[in-house]
Amino acid sequence: MARQRRGRPLDGILVLDKPPGVSSNRALQIVKRLYGAAKAGHTGSLDPLATGVLPLCFGEATKFSQFLLDADKAYESTFVLGTATDTGDAEGQVLETVDASALTEAEVAEALAAFRGEIEQVPSMFSALKHQGQPLYKLARQGKEVERKARRVVISRLELRAFRAAAQPEVDIYLECSKGTYVRSVAEDLGRMLGCGAHVAQLRRTRAGPFGIDQSVSLATLEALQAEGRMADMDALLLSADTAVDSLPLVKLSVSGGFYIRQGQPVLVPNAPCGGMVRVALETGEFLGIGEILDDGRVAPRRLIVTGR
Repeated sequence: MARQRRGRPLDGILVLDKPPGVSSNRALQIVKRLYGAAKAGHTGSLDPLATGVLPLCFGEATKFSQFLLDADKAYESTFVLGTATDTGDAEGQVLETVDASALTEAEVAEALAAFRGEIEQVPSMFSALKHQGQPLYKLARQGKEVERKARRVVISRLELRAFRAAAQPEVDIYLECSKGTYVRSVAEDLGRMLGCGAHVAQLRRTRAGPFGIDQSVSLATLEALQAEGRMADMDALLLSADTAVDSLPLVKLSVSGGFYIRQGQPVLVPNAPCGGMVRVALETGEFLGIGEILDDGRVAPRRLIVTGR
């Protein structure tokens, strides 16, 4: 017999504005406790240094977290040129500092052009990628380094938004990128290209998939609502599970079609897309989950919402 989870059976997605100095998992556990939720998970780690959009999935919404893990992201960041650290960010030990005052904004802008589009990027040793079951950052903190293969990522947009001249100049950048892109690696590679070293001083994620910073809620707001016993207001901040997959085409089923697909049976849907994954809902609007179009045109269930728990 399955062990029953403790806590409230909440379903939905909270877009958290993660504060600095807190790991993604720590932020998740704090929010889960505030909600008294039975089940929750995050959708990809943000460094403790970083702030911004961290979608947290509750209950049945965790079934669609992979779509957010795989989604494109957007970031605002400040790089410091002329100082290299062992972690590639401001939390690391300084490895070298040089006078980079001769650098110009035009030179930095020209160098950044090499990072636009499809590029090869070697993940940092201080990333959460795993080697033989161990996160790389844990190995790095033990003084160990392992070979990492370059990975193909896409930076679809990269803008230099500010340049502040100094012995160690600061540059503000904005980038939109595919999953698996490491901003600290962009900073480190830029520093190497310019011959001066560089690291990330600030990092803020402004978008993850369909969710933007304007939809996010701060930890302080949640703590204040919980302290006042305003659980209904907290629950109202949760977005429906289908928002994680709203980029997929929608197919609507009759009540009878919904019955069969909930039994695990493919159903025929008139005017359905020719292939691929789809959102599945009843004609009444109730979200059922996601399905896949088979070669014969039927929709087969892939991940369905469980109701009536």
